[in-house]
Amino acid sequence: MTPLAGRTCLVTGATNGIGYETALGLARAGAGLVLVGRDAGRLRDAEARIRAAVPGARVDPRQADLSSQAEIRRLAAAIGRAHDRLDVLVNNAGAIFDRRETSVDGIERTWALDHLGYVLLTLELLDLLATSGRPGAAARIVNVASRAHERGHIDFDDIEGARRYGAIRAYAQAKLGNVLFTYALARRLAGRPVTVNALHPGVINSGFARNTGGLLGFGWGLIRPFLATPEAGARTSLLLAAAPGIEGVSGRYFARGRDVPSSPESRDEAVQERVWALSLEQVGRG
Repeated sequence: MTPLAGRTCLVTGATNGIGYETALGLARAGAGLVLVGRDAGRLRDAEARIRAAVPGARVDPRQADLSSQAEIRRLAAAIGRAHDRLDVLVNNAGAIFDRRETSVDGIERTWALDHLGYVLLTLELLDLLATSGRPGAAARIVNVASRAHERGHIDFDDIEGARRYGAIRAYAQAKLGNVLFTYALARRLAGRPVTVNALHPGVINSGFARNTGGLLGFGWGLIRPFLATPEAGARTSLLLAAAPGIEGVSGRYFARGRDVPSSPESRDEAVQERVWALSLEQVGRG
């Protein structure tokens, strides 16, 4: 990785799993960190573990529920007051819910957290990212998506699963939303010193799906011991966040450290633009 001394990186979902390992890797490269997590206790624990592993690390823990648009705006405003630069934004926070729930904004929670959370936080921090980047050293946005997007379909007639809800269906649709958003944003960033890419981290043994029950939770528990480690899952995130060979690369989808094709629907520019418009409307930026 490129040495990151003097740079600031923000990682959401940073208290465990891929998010924690990504934050730890960035700290080891010398970056100052903004750690974002929903649970205050886990956030304190993650901060302590990083400080123990990287003496002298600069760590700014920030508690926020990223399914809440008000909390995202509060978080972004606080970061803008506390930091004069932001070089890397890793959108990593996400979850899967076995039953349909709604966020405080009245939006189906998977779509609210896993997709709209990425959209709103990115747009709220975009000016800070743009002023931090420069030609040859662009600021970087890293969207942690999933290969599950290949199973996804944007159902514009029932995007929140009000008529038909399934946990895997909702998750796959949200991860497809991540990739569509990445491509639409990359077009809008052309010529600016900010890049954006999406990735599949692999199928990882982490805290993912532990909040679910029923057959989904049971099945995930059975396969968890055979999955890759969070350290392995963080490698592609770290590559996109800091590798010198990725400088200037934007609007791509990566898996196992390689630029690979995403699903046909994700590459449909009309769908990208329609999801872009819908997402902005849903976060009050339409």
